[in-house]
Amino acid sequence: MGDISEPIKKCILILKSANSDTEKFAALFMVTKLVKSKDCNAAAKKALFEAIGFKFLKKLLTGNNTQDDCPPSVYKSVALSILTCFCNEPELSTHPEMLANIPVFLDIVQTSDNEDYDDNLIIISEAYTCLQCIAEHEAGQKALIEVGAITKMSEIYSHQSFQTDEALNILVKLVSRYGPEAWGSDPKPFHALVNKIALDFATDQSERKFELATILSALLYSCNKATVIPGSSDETWPQSIYKALYDILTSKIGKNQRDPALKLAANIIDLLGVEWTFNDEENPKKFFLLLLQLCAIEVRMQLEDRSFKQAFANAELVTACFIVLELSINYMGTDQLDLEQKEKQSVYTSLKGAFNAVVSILTKVSNDKNRDKLPDPEKVFICAMVRVLVAWIAQETTAMREQIYALLPFMFTLANDSFHAYRARKLAEKTKTDGEPMNIEISLMGQIDLLRLMLPALCHLVVEDKARDIVLNLKQEDILYEAMNFHWSIVHYKKPLVPKSERGKVKTQPEPELDPKVLEDMKDSRAAMVSLCNIFMNLTVLAPKVVENSMLFNTLLKFIFNNLPELKNIPENLVLHGHLAVLGLLLLKQQASKVKKNDFSICRYIQSTIRFLWDAYNVDESNDPNALVVSMTYKENWNEIADLWFLGMQTLSGVLTTIPWISEFAIESGWAEGIAQMLAKVKVGTLAPNVKSAFEDFLCRLVDSNESAIPVLKKGGALKMCRNHRLMDLGKKLFGD
Repeated sequence: MGDISEPIKKCILILKSANSDTEKFAALFMVTKLVKSKDCNAAAKKALFEAIGFKFLKKLLTGNNTQDDCPPSVYKSVALSILTCFCNEPELSTHPEMLANIPVFLDIVQTSDNEDYDDNLIIISEAYTCLQCIAEHEAGQKALIEVGAITKMSEIYSHQSFQTDEALNILVKLVSRYGPEAWGSDPKPFHALVNKIALDFATDQSERKFELATILSALLYSCNKATVIPGSSDETWPQSIYKALYDILTSKIGKNQRDPALKLAANIIDLLGVEWTFNDEENPKKFFLLLLQLCAIEVRMQLEDRSFKQAFANAELVTACFIVLELSINYMGTDQLDLEQKEKQSVYTSLKGAFNAVVSILTKVSNDKNRDKLPDPEKVFICAMVRVLVAWIAQETTAMREQIYALLPFMFTLANDSFHAYRARKLAEKTKTDGEPMNIEISLMGQIDLLRLMLPALCHLVVEDKARDIVLNLKQEDILYEAMNFHWSIVHYKKPLVPKSERGKVKTQPEPELDPKVLEDMKDSRAAMVSLCNIFMNLTVLAPKVVENSMLFNTLLKFIFNNLPELKNIPENLVLHGHLAVLGLLLLKQQASKVKKNDFSICRYIQSTIRFLWDAYNVDESNDPNALVVSMTYKENWNEIADLWFLGMQTLSGVLTTIPWISEFAIESGWAEGIAQMLAKVKVGTLAPNVKSAFEDFLCRLVDSNESAIPVLKKGGALKMCRNHRLMDLGKKLFGD
């Protein structure tokens, strides 16, 4: 106790030697003076805190004392004024005794609308001060979450008690730190709170309106999407926020009002989708187009003629504008929005201006010799620029080509770093056992997979000679193959192994449903694999020489041989099944010389591929027994797989020429005979020309590669098939002239 002053030592002695609560309470008045003196350092405060004992302070706080001649509020006031001073010390604000009594502070602030407290609002104010100090530290935040502080703070604001903004600030601090997990699985407290704040936001006309915009942004950003989105259409907050933002953004405003409004608009669109902007029944497009213009202008203002450091100073605002631009571009790409020519031109001009500014800053960074030494937050901002740019490239396939080609190597370096960090994070999450604490510290670069986001744009880029040369020179296909493996590990989800002790036991419970997050990840990885297949298909068709001699493409072919037969036969996997099957055929055609007949994996692959091609058409599911129709299971996704089916039929015909023994599978599986039987039933003149030529070309190649197909086709009704549909070439091969 060497560094503690004499008066404080004396006070500690009195506290420790007090024989009754009355003596101890009398000594507290001495403490209230001493803790505010300049001699009272951290060590002195800790010694005083321990000499008083939290047990005694708690007795004063909860009113469980023996003195009847003094109102409880006096005891509470003294205890809280002392605790307020102690809470300024990090060591004391996270002291186990302090944390254990968070519920006492919460009870005080929750009862703030009781009549008892009308005369003593200082008690509530000091209880809030203690809670705010506790919420500054990780141990305090965890303790607050564990006792349900989020729900309690939500209730306080919803009931509009005294000092509700303090409750709101503590709540925002907690949810910003812990994200969706902080809210739990019940969305009611979230909706009740946000309905109230959004209503205040819409009706308040003071500067507080813009503080509420920032708070709403934080709450929407951190919410549990899986539980909040389903019921959001029944709540009032989406409409309240729409009304308020429409009023703000159509008024004459300055930067201090515009910035929080744009950030909030980005967060709500990210949560509810672009459709949220179409709230005005009379002119649904008006707000969408206004917001798009404002964000495009803001991007230009923040990036044009600026250095990267200057742009980074406003990274949060610019990133919010990027979110609006990216989601708007993706939405317009679905052709659900009917824009007039004048509107299209205006949107295109705005976007082109914004992306010129983005490309200009990215070019400056890519030419900077220190570009690899940037700190993570700056790298993440550059990734945000690349992300929004590739969304534009995926839709706009002609603009700024030369600048984009020059940027590609830099963009790939970033995307590959991001992919590897993201993959490492996902693997760490997979190996984490249940019950381990929430791991908040995630590498910033591992939060998104930029390579995944680049895939739709890459599908277009590899069609262009210059971009394709860059991709192949950088050996980017190696990383794309790594991505294929990574996404396959998510799509081909395997349940955790049953512990040995549980094996063999009778199952009484039904299989638990998969976590919605796992299902969402599987859906996204399916889409990623489809894009990767498209990229590899384009490379295979447009760079045949490279593919023919590449070990990587040979490995990719083996990957398909081994994994396509393992893909679960469920409707969600149909589009991916088709892409893997047809990519396999294209590679097989190029790598025919490396294929061995005794390779068992190729047999299973060909069977899976035949299944995809065979099941596409039938007559059994048609209302008319003589009409050929696309089967029910394919119908929903036919616009995605129609071209794929035709390409598959054409490529398989080519494969039969170079690897004739594959014909045995088409014959032995019954497919060849099945085609003849099916087409023989189809009414004359109703077979679509492209379907007719696909089947005829395939059957001609089949007969050329294996004469044993002839009797099989004849048995299936080939004569009737050839006559009905005028299959001249096939007829000659089967029946002569």
